[in-house]
Amino acid sequence: MTWIRTIPMEHADGPLKSLYERIRGEDGELDTIMVAHSLRPHMMEGHIALSQNVLNNSANALEQWKIAAIGVYVSQLNGCDYCADFYFKGLSELLDDEDYLNRLWTAFEADQPDHILAGPDLAMMLYANLLTTRPNQISVSMIDELRNSGLSDGEILEINQAVSYFSYVNRTVLGLGVYEKNDENVAGAAHT
Repeated sequence: MTWIRTIPMEHADGPLKSLYERIRGEDGELDTIMVAHSLRPHMMEGHIALSQNVLNNSANALEQWKIAAIGVYVSQLNGCDYCADFYFKGLSELLDDEDYLNRLWTAFEADQPDHILAGPDLAMMLYANLLTTRPNQISVSMIDELRNSGLSDGEILEINQAVSYFSYVNRTVLGLGVYEKNDENVAGAAHT
């Protein structure tokens, strides 16, 4: 599941066991990305808090599907196929339009979000691209472009934090060789 040693649920105790019990899915399974943190439960706790507040907080103004779309695009830009597929599954649960979803995937994969998005949604993805690939080139003019497209400063902050979060996750996955139990080809051979 990762290139580093991890602690499986059946060997967890103390704070790690409590965290595992709190985050396991309805099927009893644990997210592989969370298991990657198992040697440092405090880091898992931080990841959980970050995820909940950046992606799933009811105080956010951006629609959930837009946040998920940012996740797909940023993951594709970072070459993190594992994450792009994971976030696309989530996006597919939020949007019930298979044709649109396929066109969105194709546009993102080709790094051409302008082939499917316009207005604030396109501005959001252009910012996501720049923040992911060339963050040192962000300037106040890019923020002005986001405002001029109709995005509020609060929404710009949400976009910034979502892009940053997804880049963090991509680097965790790529840097530790995270993959699903049944998909060893994603990250190569694991050493658990």
